[in-house]
Amino acid sequence: MAPIKLYGNPFSTATMRASASLHEKEVEFEFVQVDMKNGEHKKEPFLSLNPFGQVPAFEDGDLKLFESRAITQYVAHEYADKGTPLISNDSKKMAILRMWIEVENHQYDQAASKLVWEQVVKPMYGMTTDPAVVEEHETKLGTVLDFYEKTLSGSKYLAGECFTLADLHHLPTINYLMSTQSKKLFESRPHVNAWVSDITARPAWSKVLSMLKR
Repeated sequence: MAPIKLYGNPFSTATMRASASLHEKEVEFEFVQVDMKNGEHKKEPFLSLNPFGQVPAFEDGDLKLFESRAITQYVAHEYADKGTPLISNDSKKMAILRMWIEVENHQYDQAASKLVWEQVVKPMYGMTTDPAVVEEHETKLGTVLDFYEKTLSGSKYLAGECFTLADLHHLPTINYLMSTQSKKLFESRPHVNAWVSDITARPAWSKVLSMLKR
């Protein structure tokens, strides 16, 4: 069988999300770095893997996937017997987990990714951060995190007492935001802060971060 391949850039939040799932499941894979500075993601042969020209892309035998959250869910289901159980066999628990996956994607990430762009990505490329945009999206993220604080006051993780994909999907943006002024949004909410400390200390996440230093 052909080896599992993950194509991406180690600094990409979406790539980090996909690689975190593979490390949590203790699945061996080959990481193929895509040179985004030279536009490799907008050219063939990469476009045959992701026609939208975005990282990551994923291959497992004859299966080809793109979109990081689709990749993480495939990995969690296909390799359910390995590593960390990132999903549940219980239909009600899985429904709650899927709800939180949607919350992360459509509520949390809409604000968090914009803050990463303004405070991390733009300075890297010599662009100027817009304080008004930061303020707007900090307000939006704060509202989301108020809901998280309430939820986490009653459970260790977002979807219950076990670490799942619902938590894992947050890791890349949290990693970047904790190096910006927006870290106050997490640190000022005790249960959110404890949750962040817990999930960012996971050994699998440390392996993802080690790729940034290569």
